[in-house]
Amino acid sequence: MLKRRRLADCAIGFGRNAIGGRDGRYYVVSDPSDHDPVNPRPGTLRHAVIQDQPLWIVFKRDMLITLKQELIMNSFKTIDGRGANVHIAYGACITIQFVTNIIIHGLHIHDCKPTGNAMVRSSPSHYGWRTMADGDGISIFGGSHIWIDHNSLSSCSDGLIDAIMGSTAITISNNYFTHHNEVMLLGHSDSYARDRVMQVTIAYNHFGEGLVQRMPRCRHGYFHVVNNDYTSWEMYAIGGSANPTINSQGNRFLAPSNPFAKEVTKRVVNSRNRRWRHWNWRSEGDLMLNGAYFVPSGGTAANYARASSLAAKSSSIVPIITSGAGALRCRNHFHC
Repeated sequence: MLKRRRLADCAIGFGRNAIGGRDGRYYVVSDPSDHDPVNPRPGTLRHAVIQDQPLWIVFKRDMLITLKQELIMNSFKTIDGRGANVHIAYGACITIQFVTNIIIHGLHIHDCKPTGNAMVRSSPSHYGWRTMADGDGISIFGGSHIWIDHNSLSSCSDGLIDAIMGSTAITISNNYFTHHNEVMLLGHSDSYARDRVMQVTIAYNHFGEGLVQRMPRCRHGYFHVVNNDYTSWEMYAIGGSANPTINSQGNRFLAPSNPFAKEVTKRVVNSRNRRWRHWNWRSEGDLMLNGAYFVPSGGTAANYARASSLAAKSSSIVPIITSGAGALRCRNHFHC
């Protein structure tokens, strides 16, 4: 148990300083229920994540947690699913709103549903009215120092991971994404200029079967997409609007058989507006298979310095790097 918190020293990319609950005590979730989002029972995941002090949250056994309302996290929390088969599914899912230092590791998050128009507690001293949530797997609003690592995500009502409203210092790594339309949105809207502070690393993920688009879709900020394996998409892989910087390095892109979906990139612009040619999008060392192609734009390599969050490995070894993507099957006496 005492070695678990070493995980916080392994963070990479723009979210590398996320310590989660490293400096707090362990909290063991023993009760999968979520009967009352305002007065959660001790031993439940909701009771754990709303506490004011740092906590490293683990699970007593395998469990399915079906949340009645959004799980609103407090700062300095780690949710560590290693050693148990933990599913958050068939109800609300995770919200990281205006908090910092969050690690989410080793969960299965799927079939998340819209919820809301209800009271939900966000700390021991505060609860309030929540309007309707979209049904994202993980929603980040104005959050910082966040590491989302080794989770399996699929089949949610809206996005699998969305980060908006000035969120930054985020790493999304080693996750396995499947069976979803709009996978990942990074940036609130074209008019929300505060998202220029956004810095996100997307590394070592497997974008697998049944995906359509937004892997990710970016606005305004700086996005380092490095050593991911794209083995399926129906429309496009990486898209954006509002002049984001996208630095694609060492990824493997396997295009679908559809001859009209070979392009990796998609820019959302007015057909008469050609300013996208000045957006800094580059592909360096990417492996393009089955006719895949990346349309670059922008200036010299110097323009990408702020978007380089870790060194890229060769795209030829991406299938090996990402072979363990998703929630790890950890058990006593077996290495993760």
